[in-house]
Amino acid sequence: MSEEDPGQVLTVPNWSFGRDRRLLAAVQELLVSAPVNLHFAESDPDHNRTVTAFSGRREDVGKALLDLCALILPAVDLNRHMGVHPRIGALDVCPFVPLWQPVSPGEAADLNLWIRGFGRTFAEQFEVPVFLYEHSETGNHASDLPSLRRLGFGGLMDQTLAPDFGPDCIHPFCGATVMGHRDFLLAVNVNLQNPDASAAQTVASVIRRKRRLGDPLFTGVRALGLALGIQGISQVSMNITKPDLIQLDPLLEWVSGECDRRGATTAFYELIGVIRDRDMEHTTRLHPHPEQIVRIETHHEV
Repeated sequence: MSEEDPGQVLTVPNWSFGRDRRLLAAVQELLVSAPVNLHFAESDPDHNRTVTAFSGRREDVGKALLDLCALILPAVDLNRHMGVHPRIGALDVCPFVPLWQPVSPGEAADLNLWIRGFGRTFAEQFEVPVFLYEHSETGNHASDLPSLRRLGFGGLMDQTLAPDFGPDCIHPFCGATVMGHRDFLLAVNVNLQNPDASAAQTVASVIRRKRRLGDPLFTGVRALGLALGIQGISQVSMNITKPDLIQLDPLLEWVSGECDRRGATTAFYELIGVIRDRDMEHTTRLHPHPEQIVRIETHHEV
């Protein structure tokens, strides 16, 4: 891959709004008209969250992101925000994933240089502190999303922060943003007919314990059990951070079986965002739209 053609980059920004259908329609319209590949743009009222996923050349992805921020951030006030999903920002987390493998050390450094430039621009333009995470983190703070988001928006209100870019306090309405180069992950929900979340919470707790104990079925699986009151269901929400090291269908079947054993029947499985084409070879349970399936380019360094 040449320096002039750094490859396509995927971004999956998560926004803290999910109950404003007009704003969602404006987001979708903006992304359809931008010179990027739109993979996903959907809201959830219980999470009160919108996930977008799009890819393209870095400069086009960056321009679309800033345009989205100008559209969305003025409409969000986290002081009035209620939803089941953890959050610290209006643009809560903004990962960048290279759509090629392997990623050489030089390419990773170049991508991180671009991400730092984008993060600085975003922080200055919107006065929102930015914490770099995963492969972009430089040792200033925790590198993983759960740790950076542990205190939530409310817990950060009176804190003096040490972000990578931007002010040392959260924005009064838009909070803070976590941003950086991360590996590909799958966001998958097992949605249950039972509105009582006790089974989902118990199963999610078991998943976390089995992951800590090194059970290979749960390698890199983060799980939460949630009650989705508006929709009248409950949910085991999972981020599968090491999809190459797990078996997707057996994992989903185990979750469904354990929930069913506790009186909560699976209603449907749900993919949030994107999935790689090679992951589709290992699942019969997920049925994404064609635009949700992304291809990872493979190349060999000369």
